[in-house]
Amino acid sequence: MSERFAEKMHDPEVIKDTRLLGDFSVIYCRGVHTDAVRMPLVSDGAELGVYGDALPVVCAECAELLRYAEKRRAFCPKDPKPFCSYCDTHCYKPDMREQMREVMRYAGPRSMLHGHAVDGIKHLIEGRKHKRAARRAQDTDGAV
Repeated sequence: MSERFAEKMHDPEVIKDTRLLGDFSVIYCRGVHTDAVRMPLVSDGAELGVYGDALPVVCAECAELLRYAEKRRAFCPKDPKPFCSYCDTHCYKPDMREQMREVMRYAGPRSMLHGHAVDGIKHLIEGRKHKRAARRAQDTDGAV
């Protein structure tokens, strides 16, 4: 693990986002990979204590995605970081991006029942802001 990664993973926003990804992965894994063997996550983020005492318990496939997501989140070039779905820079490889999109689609609505109602509301508000800004930019480009 690099020093740079360890340093980035101590940022409160990175920790919050990474824990959220962990929670979403657990919701997805329990609901979709029902017969899979699940174990506590072994990752650089977990080693650094990002998840606290509650390590995500996921299958091997979800653990691989979560380890990848930790790295992508830590090294996000945007500051402040937008939601990936609204970002113009795609840090994820296409197959991992599609897999994360699937996790978010499944776990997002269900996360409201798992203590993430405020996060869901913030995401909806941010999405509306993004769509409005995109519309304004499109209107401005059309007016020129």
